[in-house]
Amino acid sequence: MSVNLAELIHKGGVFNGLEGSSPEEIYKKITEMMEIPAGLSSDFVCSALCEREKILSTAVGNGIALPHARIPIVKDEKEQRICVVYLKNPIDMDAPDERKVFVMFIILSSDQKNHLQVLSELVHFFQDTEFRRLLEQNASEAELLNKIRKLS
Repeated sequence: MSVNLAELIHKGGVFNGLEGSSPEEIYKKITEMMEIPAGLSSDFVCSALCEREKILSTAVGNGIALPHARIPIVKDEKEQRICVVYLKNPIDMDAPDERKVFVMFIILSSDQKNHLQVLSELVHFFQDTEFRRLLEQNASEAELLNKIRKLS
């Protein structure tokens, strides 16, 4: 199955203005707000994101981070999702370009193959200037999904 980013983002949701001064604080808050896949708890998801962040920053540059668990934690492929989180105040996450992170795409995947497909497609979209501009404007879910569908 190929991944459908628009569907995954729709399932995960788009959250605006999340406050926090560290990745851990952001992960704690968002996992309490987002719909957690069946069979998982918000504490478990938060812990998995924090453990991965301790290994290496998930910031990829251009103010974007791709938080995810070190290993896939979602049991059912239908439960995969991407949660888009716009931060109220950008935070330092040791990005390669040293730019503070203002948006996170939190990826919850069921297997390595789907995870790599999601990363590949997201990187493709991040290379598009208009898509990055939408992110900088805190685009709504509808705006993001519309742009993803146009670029797909």
